[in-house]
Amino acid sequence: MSQQHPTRSTSSRSPRLDASMSLLTNVMEHSLDDGYAEATARRGEVGRSRMPRTLRAKLGLALGLVLAALVVTVGAAQAQISAPSVAKEKQELIERIEAGGDRADQLQKDVDKLRASVERRQRKALEQHGDERGKTTALLSGATAVEGPGLKLVVDDAEDTESGEGDGPRKTDGFSDTGRIRDRDLQRVVNGLWAAGAEAISINGQRLTSRSAIRAAGDAILVDNKPLVPPYTLLAIGPGQQFSRTFQDSVDGQYLYVLHKDYGARTSISVQDEVRLPAAPSLILRTAEPVRTGKGSTS
Repeated sequence: MSQQHPTRSTSSRSPRLDASMSLLTNVMEHSLDDGYAEATARRGEVGRSRMPRTLRAKLGLALGLVLAALVVTVGAAQAQISAPSVAKEKQELIERIEAGGDRADQLQKDVDKLRASVERRQRKALEQHGDERGKTTALLSGATAVEGPGLKLVVDDAEDTESGEGDGPRKTDGFSDTGRIRDRDLQRVVNGLWAAGAEAISINGQRLTSRSAIRAAGDAILVDNKPLVPPYTLLAIGPGQQFSRTFQDSVDGQYLYVLHKDYGARTSISVQDEVRLPAAPSLILRTAEPVRTGKGSTS
């Protein structure tokens, strides 16, 4: 008697062990995406190279390459031809600028020589013509260097330029309450020296005349448009001790004392047996009249 084994139905077949990893299985079995596979198939049909196959297309490509090479060659040739011309124009411009600078320097030297010659003639005329009045005029105009007894007055900013509080002599002049020396301070000191009997004054070696201007440009002080650097050394020719007392007792001398006492401005004054002042650097003759001699003629 034969024993029959029951047949297994397909529906009862056991599932794959890797059924839970279907996504990874699919990736491994189909490693090439369908789109890439289709593109690869087309490439196999038309070939890997995209170069044109027909004679007409090849001739068109060759003509385009020739035109591109021609344009590049012509551009390079034009640049090479124009380079020397540009360099030449640049060099000519540089030479013109340098020549113009040399001419300007030479003209400035000529102007300086002529100005010095005129100043010498003016000083000589002031010294030669006239008596004591002519000498006084030369002295007051700064035409000649002078020496004699006088004062040395040094004025400097305070160590702390922000020092000084409260009311002070500068409030009404629109100045801030600091220890910095201003142009108006020097103006008052100079005017005080003139009023005390100074015959000649200089600031930092620069001779003052009746037409000298003391002005400000920012924080800088200018004397006849030339900047000064503190400390400011004023030399004045006058009658010694009496000159010093007269200045210190004057209103402007007291003003300087207030700047020192209330604002910390550093000042010192000393009597000098001999003070030397140079002539004014530029003397401008604005008015002149002929000198009449005893014979009634003019010269």
